[in-house]
Parts: sequence; C-alpha cells; structure tokens
Amino acid sequence: MTEVEDVWDYPRPPRVEPVTERIRVIVGGIAIADTLRALRVLETSHPPAYYLPPSDVRMDLFSPGDARSVCEWKGVAAYHSLNLDGRRIPDVAWSYDRPLPGFEAIRSYLSFYAGKVDEAWVGDELVIPQEGGFYGGWITSRVRGPFKGAPGTLGW
Repeated sequence: MTEVEDVWDYPRPPRVEPVTERIRVIVGGIAIADTLRALRVLETSHPPAYYLPPSDVRMDLFSPGDARSVCEWKGVAAYHSLNLDGRRIPDVAWSYDRPLPGFEAIRSYLSFYAGKVDEAWVGDELVIPQEGGFYGGWITSRVRGPFKGAPGTLGW
C-alpha cells in the first residue's frame, strides 16, 4: 500500500523532488505532455504541483500566455496557452525562466492546471484539480488535505 502524505507535513519554504511515476497531460485525446522525468514541488497546505521538462511537452502547440504571477519562493512565472485543432486554452500552464535560488531545477519546466486540461495523470491515477483556479496542485489518493485554494482558505 502506498503511504498517504498529509499536505500539512509539507515544508515551507517548498521543496523540489523528482517523481518516479509517469506523468501525462491529455487534451482532445492527444498527449500534449508525457514524461518519466517530472519534478514536483511540495508546499505546506497545497497538493503537489508537477513540473515537466519542455523536451517532453509538445511545445509546438503552445504560445505565450497573457498572465503573469509572482511566487515568493520561485519567482516570476510566465504562462503558456495551448492551441490544438482550433481549440485554444489560455494560460493552461506556467513556468519559471529565471527561478529564485533553490528552485533552479524547475527552470523552464512546465506545470499544468489539471482543471484546464481534459486529463492529467500521475502513474495510472487520474488527478483531481486543486480548487480555486489560482493554484495548480494535483490531488491524488496519495495526498490528504484540507487543501488551500477552496473558498475561505485564501488567508491560510
């Protein structure tokens, strides 16, 4: 049996660690990302955010997004919009081109909003998106909350 992680045991500042499972992102039946080389960022109160190397992402399907955000730990995020068979999904993923010290491992890796794609997978498990639309954590049966992002949790 796989150990269940409590997100309240995750560190602050966050930690980056390698992922041993296959990570896939599917839109319109097409794998837009598929890797065995993902990293995940673990932060107190959040389900893990998975970061995929651009070499394992169909970068030809993306254009620069409009959004920008700043993370006190990781730095300034650039967003990416997906263009696939006439379907555009704005700001479906983000990355850090110049991450702050301690997060160099995720430089230019993409992290996807599970709620904006058709399917996001960790191994053989379909993930549930983190609530709220701002945070991009992926919820699996291996993580336990409560999770930041739902209504009323902004001040956590």
